[in-house]
Amino acid sequence: MSNKILIIDDDPNVYELLKLYLSKENYEVITAQSGQEGVAMFKFHEPYLVLLDIMMPGKDGWAVCREIREISSAPIIMITAKSEEFDKVLGLELGADDFIVKPFSTKEVCARVKAVLRRTEKETIKDETDSECVKLDNLEISMRKYELRINNKAVDSPPKEIELLFFLVSNPNRVFTREQLLDKVWGFDYLGDSRTVDVHVKRIRDKIDGISEKWRLKTIWSVGYKFELLP
Repeated sequence: MSNKILIIDDDPNVYELLKLYLSKENYEVITAQSGQEGVAMFKFHEPYLVLLDIMMPGKDGWAVCREIREISSAPIIMITAKSEEFDKVLGLELGADDFIVKPFSTKEVCARVKAVLRRTEKETIKDETDSECVKLDNLEISMRKYELRINNKAVDSPPKEIELLFFLVSNPNRVFTREQLLDKVWGFDYLGDSRTVDVHVKRIRDKIDGISEKWRLKTIWSVGYKFELLP
């Protein structure tokens, strides 16, 4: 597995500190001091993970995240001085994998980097070895190809959305709490919170709602979600 990490942050105190500690953990660290430079560095170096500051002049972290997601599914951990719910929800909708709020400890950063990379490594292994495919009315999910097809047309979807939908479809009519879904799909070492599940379910619904009368993705209020087969 690659160990190349790209840090995109305009504050030298932050990126130099992160580079120092991540280098001690044997990661190869590259830094960019602006959003524009960060996108260019990402395309050139193809890092395995990105630490991305949100508040930067010019091209901010939101714009950088969008551009990276157009060309890659590499993990992105966003760094923010804000802790508002809006920041996290928007970041997740754009495809971020995790968040770190300033001020942070270097130990926390290293722990989150390792956790995200472990999850990504498991996904890579699964992508190479899992040939499972589920088919329902107007819906097909392939874990071998990491592909979602609706009405026999491929629909662009991030890997985690495909994994979540595949898990729910593979366990029809069974209710799962948000915590259970985090454990089953994201892994026990995930350091985020249960709102991550809600964001991904919303994005999945935007794609699949109304395409069939034989099944639905149902919210069980105050509990969680289930993929329901209809009579």
